[in-house]
Amino acid sequence: MKIISSPLFEMIAQGEHQQQDFKYCINDSRKIARSLVAFANTDGGRLLVGVKDNGKIAGVRSEEEYYMVEAAAHIYSKPKIPFEVQQWDAEGKTVLEIIIKPSSNKPHYAENDDRKWLAYIRRNDENILANKVILKSWKLSKNKKGILFTYDEPRKNLIDYLSSNQSISLSKFSRIAKIERFYAEQILAEMLSLNCIETDLNCTPVQYRLNQNFDFEQFPI
Repeated sequence: MKIISSPLFEMIAQGEHQQQDFKYCINDSRKIARSLVAFANTDGGRLLVGVKDNGKIAGVRSEEEYYMVEAAAHIYSKPKIPFEVQQWDAEGKTVLEIIIKPSSNKPHYAENDDRKWLAYIRRNDENILANKVILKSWKLSKNKKGILFTYDEPRKNLIDYLSSNQSISLSKFSRIAKIERFYAEQILAEMLSLNCIETDLNCTPVQYRLNQNFDFEQFPI
């Protein structure tokens, strides 16, 4: 394999972001699994192993770090996460680039220290827990029987509100539609799986907005 170094500095200069994370070293496969799962569940990304948070190259210590990444992807992630590896040489040190593609087999879960399996998504440079709406939308997307869509009053309220407002939270939707939180979660998950709305993960709490690329002329209303 030909080893080159110049693209590595370009990647490091970007800093940590939605699709890139730095790891100075790997001593816990479970923690690494969170990043791999978050990348797979969101937009994909890369993990630069041997790079400090400030961008300084520290290099990997041994081949053991690769095997810890492999354990993170295959043992502490469920389902297993495929990954690619690129090795970079820079400043006399070695950096591993772990490449994760967006998964079509969502959700992926990572096992935590309590042996619980949790789904993570990527928000900016953080790995956060996927909420119930997102988890339900993934489940609905896998339903081979499709979704039985009913254009009732709560769904009409949602579309009407988002037609004149930028976004809405789960709690606000539940209030304006005057429905139980569980029902509001189900409706938002349904609309997400149909791709007529999308999530804004940069807000806390998570916001939901209309997908401007969705063809509402084909919407069953």
